[in-house]
Amino acid sequence: MRIHALAAPTMVTWQLTRDCDLACLHCCTDSAPGKALAGELSRGRALSLCAEIVAANVPYAMIAGGEPTLVPHFAEVCRTLSDGGVLLKIETNGQNFDANFLKGLGVRSVQISLDGASQAVYGRQRINGILEKAVTACRATIAAGFPLEITFAPTRLNIFEAEAVIDLAASLGAFRFNTGQLMRLGTAARLWDRLEPSKSEYAAFLRVLERKERELAGRMELCYKPFSLEEEMAHRALHPSGALLVLPDGRVKVAAPLPFTCADLKTQTFLEAWESYKTAWADARVRAALEALAAEPEGAARANQWVALNQEALNAMPAVV
Repeated sequence: MRIHALAAPTMVTWQLTRDCDLACLHCCTDSAPGKALAGELSRGRALSLCAEIVAANVPYAMIAGGEPTLVPHFAEVCRTLSDGGVLLKIETNGQNFDANFLKGLGVRSVQISLDGASQAVYGRQRINGILEKAVTACRATIAAGFPLEITFAPTRLNIFEAEAVIDLAASLGAFRFNTGQLMRLGTAARLWDRLEPSKSEYAAFLRVLERKERELAGRMELCYKPFSLEEEMAHRALHPSGALLVLPDGRVKVAAPLPFTCADLKTQTFLEAWESYKTAWADARVRAALEALAAEPEGAARANQWVALNQEALNAMPAVV
């Protein structure tokens, strides 16, 4: 269904903070310890936004960061959404994750990042990270009865351990393994020459994914298509996503690899932001940016230099409390 026909998003992806206890070299959001975004939503506005999401009958919310569990009102956000009937997906690095707090909530899945099968590789990419803590969080998630997803960001530092990570994910009981080409966003964009796998490494990686997909059919789903950012943006040009991406300070992005914001949830209600989002996808600047990104994927490196499509209108609006 085209997004103009939707009264509300089919999903909300909500980045609660840019703060994180790790400093991952590949981080697409520029998150790291002490790097909370200026003006992140207050507890009061976050909880009132939860109520608006519930009232709009949004079926599914992905709670992410940074590391969302560091936010003091993280548990309240999850509880308020769940009590309102919104299914949750929690994205975490698993370093200090207690799955027990999710008991009684409507949890669609918990996604934990495993970017290595050995501490040497994992710790080289996920600075300050301890692989055993992430693995323990995976086991605790399964033990608590929640579906587990694993995500793997391939770089020159870890791509040779991809098959071992897939096997580890399967052994832990994950139902899905998410990966694809490294996104040239945030921290990864600054370290691109150090991180980008070669064409031959990507080709070998794809062969591993295709083989493991056959081997693990019916046991664990491997999600890696569209594989490249260019493929994803070409698809989005024809089929804009029905998901709303909310940044920690309440701004709404048109799409993660594009620099444009189209709404501000400090000055707009949730449904007003949704209408702004739908309008944004008809904007000639968005279409031109999609075409440019398909032709020159390195342009994604500017995606975190946010530009408001409708800044004058946003500045004229009173704050939402």
